[in-house]
Amino acid sequence: MSELVTGEAVALELRPAKLPSRALAVLLDLAVAVAVYVAVTVLLVASTASLDTAAQTALSIAAFVLVLVGAPIAVETLSHGRSLGKMACGLRVVRDDGGPIRFRHSLVRGLIGVIEILLTFGVVACIASLVSARGRRLGDVFAGTLVVRERVPVAPAGFVPPPPPWLVGRFSGLDLSAVPDGLWLAVRQYLTRMGQLDPRVGWAVAERLAADVAARTGAPAPQGVPPAAYLAAVLQERQAREARRAFGAASAGAGVGVGAGAGAGVGPMAAQPVAPRSASPVTPPVLPPAVPPVQPPAAPSRGDRPSDSGPSTGFVPPA
Repeated sequence: MSELVTGEAVALELRPAKLPSRALAVLLDLAVAVAVYVAVTVLLVASTASLDTAAQTALSIAAFVLVLVGAPIAVETLSHGRSLGKMACGLRVVRDDGGPIRFRHSLVRGLIGVIEILLTFGVVACIASLVSARGRRLGDVFAGTLVVRERVPVAPAGFVPPPPPWLVGRFSGLDLSAVPDGLWLAVRQYLTRMGQLDPRVGWAVAERLAADVAARTGAPAPQGVPPAAYLAAVLQERQAREARRAFGAASAGAGVGVGAGAGAGVGPMAAQPVAPRSASPVTPPVLPPAVPPVQPPAAPSRGDRPSDSGPSTGFVPPA
């Protein structure tokens, strides 16, 4: 790691690129540049066949400078230090203070790179990178730049190492209610990052945190227990209590909900009362006797009608 200090007095930890990755990035850039240069040269030869030799030579030199010098400088400036080869290898060119490079940085690196890479076939650049503590070539030294790695493996964040098995459950009787949340956060942060600290510094921090926790709980740490292991065991005990409290409340709430649902019933069928069963046989209800239907009287026939005693008026009632 390389510690760089910015203008705001902020220390940056950067990982300088090694010589193999830088050499691979340069080879990839050169391969692309040579392929483009060959294609441009073929086009120039085909299009300038009618010109004289001096004009063709001038165009060839201009194409060489533009493709092999100007194009890498432009690409590195526009991409803020990432050429095609550097992008493939996960590298980037930055300033000495960690900031992005500008055109003047790319120009100095490109012009000096013609001498130490193209003209000397990379021998000068390799020697300078091996001698430099940060792996910088001459172009980086004069431009004030540094090639760093962007793809750095990141340790898993937030992972708290478990305590030793012989400490699990040993602090179940401690009163942890007096420990503030800020102290728990400090303990957790230390346990997740103690592998990145210097051993002496980490031991001192662990002793201070263990003393603070012991003072809050009222019980000193056991003799012979490392402070980091003590902190891990106490933190695991707190997490176990919170888990029991949370899941216990959830289980109680679920039980109440189930009982209420069972008592109230669901749907219209559940609202109907159920008659209790009795051991005696069920007596069928006594129904009243059926009443025969009343038949309407039959209409008398015309021959059976009584004749009126009065004089006939010639009106015959309908049958």
